[in-house]
Amino acid sequence: MTGKPDQSVTKSDRIVISVDAMGGDAGPAVVVAGLAMSAKKNPQLGFLLHGPAEELAQLVAKRRILDGRVEIRDSQKVVTMDDKPSQVMRNGKGTSMWSTLDAVNKGEAAGAVSCGNTGALMALSMLRLRKMPGVNRPAIAILWPSRNPQGFNVMLDVGADVRADAQDLLQYALMGTSYVRNSMNIRRPRVGLLNVGTEAHKGHAELKEAHTLIAAQAEKADYEFVGFVEGSDIPGDAVDLIVTDGFTGNVAIKTGEGTASMLRTTLREAFEYSVLSRIAAILAYTSLSRLAKRIDPRRVNGGVFLGLNGTVVKSHGGADATGISAAVKLAFLLAEQGFAEKLAARVASVVELTQNDADPQDAEHPTK
Repeated sequence: MTGKPDQSVTKSDRIVISVDAMGGDAGPAVVVAGLAMSAKKNPQLGFLLHGPAEELAQLVAKRRILDGRVEIRDSQKVVTMDDKPSQVMRNGKGTSMWSTLDAVNKGEAAGAVSCGNTGALMALSMLRLRKMPGVNRPAIAILWPSRNPQGFNVMLDVGADVRADAQDLLQYALMGTSYVRNSMNIRRPRVGLLNVGTEAHKGHAELKEAHTLIAAQAEKADYEFVGFVEGSDIPGDAVDLIVTDGFTGNVAIKTGEGTASMLRTTLREAFEYSVLSRIAAILAYTSLSRLAKRIDPRRVNGGVFLGLNGTVVKSHGGADATGISAAVKLAFLLAEQGFAEKLAARVASVVELTQNDADPQDAEHPTK
C-alpha cells in the first residue's frame, strides 16, 4: 500500500525531507528508527519515505512519534552497493533512490537523504536535479571535527569525482565558502588548499595553478585564503574550509574514521586492563564520555552534494539510527536556511566574476 498525501505531513509549517529507506547496510528498520529520533527532536519535520510500501508501513506503525509525519512512496526496486553508476543511469527509474530524488525535483520535498551507493546517488542526482549553470563537477562536502571554536571544519571534495583541475578546485573553494557561511555562520571563512606541504614550490602544476586562482578571487568572494595546508591541518584551527580533489579527500576521511575507531577501541582496552584501570575509567567517566562524543563520526554523518539544483545529503552506508538522524538534521537545517537558493546565486555571481577576469575586454565592453 502506498501512503496518500497527509495534510499533517505537508502542512505549511513543516519542512519535508525525502528519504531513501533502502541501500544502507542495516536495512530500512534503522532508517525508520533514525527518522523517529529526528521527529522527536524537531516537530517541524515531515518525511517522504521511499521503498517497499508494505514493509515500510509496518516499520513506521511501530513508531508512534511518526504518526501523521510520514508519507510512504512505494518503490520496489533498490540500488545496491554493487551497482555501477552507469547501469543505474540507464535502469534506475523506479528505484527508491530515483523516487527520493524525484520528489526534490518536483518540489515536493526540500531535500533528500540516502545511505545508498555514493556513485549511483551522484549520477542520479545529476540526472534528476541537474548541475547548476556554471558548475563543471559537483562536490561532496563533509564536516570534520576540529579544534576551531565551531567544533568542525568543512572539507570538499571527498569522493564525488576523483579528478579535479585548477578551475574545479576554484569552484570547490567558492561553493565550500557558501556552505561554511550558511552551516556555521562564519561571515569570512578561512580557506586552505590541501597539499603535501605549505611551501609555495611544493605540489603538482594544477595545485599551483589552483593556488593562484583561489587567491585571486579571495577579495571579491569575501574569504581569507590561507594558502597551502597539510593533512595535519584538517582537524586543526588554521582554516575553516579545506579544498582538495575527490580521491585525496576520500582517502583522508576513511583514514580519519579508521583512526577514530582505533582510538576508541584502544582506550576501551586500556581501561579494561585491570581493576585499577576500571576504577580509573569510572572516575574519568564524564571526561571519557565527552571525548567519545567529540570523535564520534555519527555526529557528523552526512556529506552534502554541492553544485546541484537541490539539496542532497549522502549518509554513510553503515550509519545507525543516530547517524541517520544527523544526516536528516543536516538536510533540514540547509532547507530551513534556503541554502540551495543561496548557493545558486553564489555560483552565478562567481561565474560572472571568473568570466570577467578571464576576458577583461569583454568586462569593459559587455556587448562584445
